[in-house]
Amino acid sequence: MDLDFLSVYKMKRGDMEAGEHLIRKYYPEILRYCYLHQFDRDCAEDIAQETFVRFFAAIGRYEHRGKVKNYLYTIAANLCRNESKRTKELPLPERPEQETQPITELEGKLDLYAALERLPMELRQVAVLYYFRQYTLKEISGILKISPSLVRKRLERAKQAMRRYLEGEKWDR
Repeated sequence: MDLDFLSVYKMKRGDMEAGEHLIRKYYPEILRYCYLHQFDRDCAEDIAQETFVRFFAAIGRYEHRGKVKNYLYTIAANLCRNESKRTKELPLPERPEQETQPITELEGKLDLYAALERLPMELRQVAVLYYFRQYTLKEISGILKISPSLVRKRLERAKQAMRRYLEGEKWDR
């Protein structure tokens, strides 16, 4: 039996401690996802926590049809989108804590984050889910509730925009 299904089953019967399994399993992934959208550690932590709060609040209505992880990503995506609407400008990403990497690798990561930050939210969501979380186009379609062809189109636009940015061209959002 699927441990996620068992946790959801127990939670629906009032055992909220069963949700700790889901938090331990998915919180780090959801936090990284939120950080890639917000580039602010505190904001990403708030959104990740709110994702689980909303999941637990809706547990009575939740129907386990597939993966709990996809449902959590859907909630996180909506919260990130709402937060981005509230804040017009996103801060630059924090410097990586690890200084053991060569400077050129760090600069490359910062350039990538800067390019990702400049993408409009709808393109950034698709790029993060595809490149950083390794979801398929079909899975992204389900999470974002858009057609697979729109996912493909947004992914292509995101690649083009990031390539132009990384090559030093000026580009509009």
